[in-house]
Amino acid sequence: RHGNPATQATAVQAVPGRGVQGEGDGRQWRLGRADFAGGGVDDGALWLGDGTGAGARFTLQERVRPDAAETLAALRAQGLQVHLASGDGQAAVDRMAATLPLDGIHARQSPEDKLERVRALQAQGRIVAMVGDGLNDAPVLAGADVSIAMAGGASLAHRAADLVTTGGSLARIPAAVALARRTHRVIRQNLAWAAAYNLLALPLAAAGLVTPWLAALGMALSSLTVTLNALRLARAPRAEDAR
Repeated sequence: RHGNPATQATAVQAVPGRGVQGEGDGRQWRLGRADFAGGGVDDGALWLGDGTGAGARFTLQERVRPDAAETLAALRAQGLQVHLASGDGQAAVDRMAATLPLDGIHARQSPEDKLERVRALQAQGRIVAMVGDGLNDAPVLAGADVSIAMAGGASLAHRAADLVTTGGSLARIPAAVALARRTHRVIRQNLAWAAAYNLLALPLAAAGLVTPWLAALGMALSSLTVTLNALRLARAPRAEDAR
């Protein structure tokens, strides 16, 4: 109320997928979805109430990150399908989908809904990578095959993720995918070289056709070849992670 000092909320508790609740001025207050705060049918807005009736309604509108469309296009160019699973209302998710290249959209997703969706994709043989930054994303980050948390996200999301970006740019995500694929190729090349070398060198050594000093030299050269091949990863194009 105007002119009165701000009331400090106590016993604050987050209700995943619905909002937060706490006590203030001797009353129980809820801030979140309409059907949680007491504003009636969920309309995508943020409501403040006591659970039986609402006293305020807030309309929020999120802006698309400047690099979001470019990042999603890059991921799709890498052969990935991109889905948006959000706790926001359908109208907000539809606005996002209208400007972004997405393969699927899912609104009003609770943490359990997101995790179930990931498990359904995994049951189809898909490898699922999850990107998130909120408290509600922690369960699904832990359940995905690969999970990436944004640098500015919640600490709980960071602990549940396999990777945490070092900056806020979404462009780091397709760069990480590209680097992972290049690393996988280099590992396979090194294993193939090591197997081929040993298949050739061991029979020659066993037959006495290779002297000890030549075998030692060959082993050193083989190790050097593997190391130099791995060092090619350090020459990745810097344009991918410059932002």
